[in-house]
Amino acid sequence: VLLIMASPAFAKKDCDELKSEIDAKIQANGVKSYSLEIVPNETVKEGKVVGTCAGGTKKIIYRRGE
Repeated sequence: VLLIMASPAFAKKDCDELKSEIDAKIQANGVKSYSLEIVPNETVKEGKVVGTCAGGTKKIIYRRGE
């Protein structure tokens, strides 16, 4: 499910809107402890990329257990 969110179709969405949509899907799957962070592409180091936004210039990073 999370890999679908990283598709290019979502790259043009507003970052906060996309983050909210991803957050809702993660919560619906019963995950309790996680974090989502919006970061510029060049600062992606840790975590799983679950979304691309701001015209492809930013990524949404998922980290479980935080």
